[in-house]
Amino acid sequence: MATTTATPNPSQDLQALIGRILIATLFIPAGFGKLMGFSGTVGYITSAGLPLPEVAAVIAIVVELGLGIALLLGFKTRLVGLLMAIFTIATALFFHKFWADASQNIQFFKNMAIAGGLFSFAAFGPGRFSIDKR
Repeated sequence: MATTTATPNPSQDLQALIGRILIATLFIPAGFGKLMGFSGTVGYITSAGLPLPEVAAVIAIVVELGLGIALLLGFKTRLVGLLMAIFTIATALFFHKFWADASQNIQFFKNMAIAGGLFSFAAFGPGRFSIDKR
């Protein structure tokens, strides 16, 4: 089976850049907040009943801040998108009990939608305006 790859047009490249910026604006500040409030982050993870809350907090910071910056810059975008999508689904499952109330339901499905956008970057890449394309 032959595969074809279409060359993105300038509009698609711009849309990919805007998408990366918008998703990064969610993750980067959240990761910075977790870094600056590490003990609170550990407490929140502990309250969810997860094991090794300190390790989980470090993973969250690395993903949100580190991979968030990588996504913003378009560096290793396909791998970053995949890892961030998996992380986002995991956080939805562990922290947003969608059956609990309307607020948790909204938060759960927002995470699922964000993961969908991240899977798109894993599938289609960052666009021309990225480190990956330099």
